Amino acid sequence: MSENGPGQDFHGAEDPRLASIDKRLERARRDEAIRTGAVRDDGGAGYQLGNRVLAALIGSLVGSALIGWLIDRWFGTTPWALIVMLFLGIGVAFRQIIRLTTRRPDDPGA
Repeated sequence: MSENGPGQDFHGAEDPRLASIDKRLERARRDEAIRTGAVRDDGGAGYQLGNRVLAALIGSLVGSALIGWLIDRWFGTTPWALIVMLFLGIGVAFRQIIRLTTRRPDDPGA
């Protein structure tokens, strides 16, 4: 019999056929675990949610502070409009954060 016949190559290099089968088997196991619910595949949803929460917090506070400052400048109510608008901005930011974090994952409006 031939030493280097088909399926007889055990001299060092990894067989690409076996590597391909291992990759496909691992992918099939992962897909099955996701399908049965054993593993969640959120696709980076936590990172996206964190970015949205941060944007809501910063955007609401900066926007309300800017509007309050402008009202103070135009009407001469120096600290009061800024203070009131900051409190309103905090309320809006918390409302947005609560709405973002209490949505269901399968909600189409997300």
